[in-house]
Amino acid sequence: MKNSAIMRVVFALLALTLFATACGSDAADVVGNAADTVADTTGDVSDAVTGDEAEPAEEEVTEEATEEVTEEEVTEEVVEDDSTDVELTQDGGSLLGAIQSRGTLNCGVSTSAVAFSELQADGSRTGFDADYCRVVAAAILGDSEAVNFVALSAAERFTAVQTGDVDLLMRNTTWTQSRDTDVGMDFGPTTYYDGQQFMGRASDGFTADSTVEEIDGAIVCTNAGTTTEKNVGDAAGVLGITVDLQGFDDFDQVTDNFIAGACDVITTDGSGLVGRKAQQQPAGEEWVIFPSTPISKEPLGPTYGQNDSAFADVVNWSVYATIIADEYGIGSADVDCADPDATGIPEVGRLMGGEGELQTAMGLSADAFCNAISQVGNYSEIYDANLVPVGLKREGSANAGWLDGGLIYAPPAR
Repeated sequence: MKNSAIMRVVFALLALTLFATACGSDAADVVGNAADTVADTTGDVSDAVTGDEAEPAEEEVTEEATEEVTEEEVTEEVVEDDSTDVELTQDGGSLLGAIQSRGTLNCGVSTSAVAFSELQADGSRTGFDADYCRVVAAAILGDSEAVNFVALSAAERFTAVQTGDVDLLMRNTTWTQSRDTDVGMDFGPTTYYDGQQFMGRASDGFTADSTVEEIDGAIVCTNAGTTTEKNVGDAAGVLGITVDLQGFDDFDQVTDNFIAGACDVITTDGSGLVGRKAQQQPAGEEWVIFPSTPISKEPLGPTYGQNDSAFADVVNWSVYATIIADEYGIGSADVDCADPDATGIPEVGRLMGGEGELQTAMGLSADAFCNAISQVGNYSEIYDANLVPVGLKREGSANAGWLDGGLIYAPPAR
């Protein structure tokens, strides 16, 4: 506003100057008088534009306009955010809603892990991990058999989650800091506490009392691209020993090479070695597992993509439900989904869909966890059916319940 007034004055002076040049001194006198007048006018205009009364008026207009625009923009943003929240709530979260619409859980499992994930001759998939896939399917879909098992190598597993080929990994996957950050995975409750050990032949001088130092100079075979492989390298560096470390895509190949004599020692989680020894040790040969104390911590459990809390909550509480039921000694034969409060135990009643249940708030049916327990079993039932037959006992191990000195523990369902 101020600049416009001054520009008009300048243009007026320029026009008068040109007129004076053309008309002579008389006109110049007129121009001089006019210039004085214009100068006075300019001062008045300047004072008027910059005066105390004009400035607040301009600020008030600006503030009002700004407030109007800001309020409109904020209102629009709030409306958009609210509508987004409603959509997410209605479909139960992106992945959870997709699974419910699809009617099948895509669950990634190991290609072959004795007692954890094994493909049977009839095409069925058995094992501890496979059964926990069924637990989650029963909770989400009401049917423990609504599972599409996807066999994955160690190298394939995380990519399969990232690309959406699988919804969930139940694949003896260790929870580590790098996988929680760089790889971009999230982890659920630990379903099995494991630790890395080695297995060699008694005929080669190995015993149950052997130490890691005794593998110096040995050909050591394991799965490629795993924490197991890295742990061997770390241990060798700390102890100052040298090993010929060879990696394979899956543990079937590792064991086959060990049987053929191409590997002196093989290494993986202790549970995996126990299973292989139980099923594949040749007659007349003795395989020994060592050292007695594992060289690493290997917490295994469900793994899924980051930043989907609705799906994560469902997976986590499906596992917790099996643990809590086990703590109360409530198994598949003890629950009645038509009468969830029949046990008389309030916490069990809530989990089974009775008074105070929270499953519907999670986007599930009230009897979601009752379906999981009745169709698959509690933690002990799943453990005993799959792991005890190969020699993996709960008693005295980290996988005993917390009331028995172990680490298997669930937060309260309330």
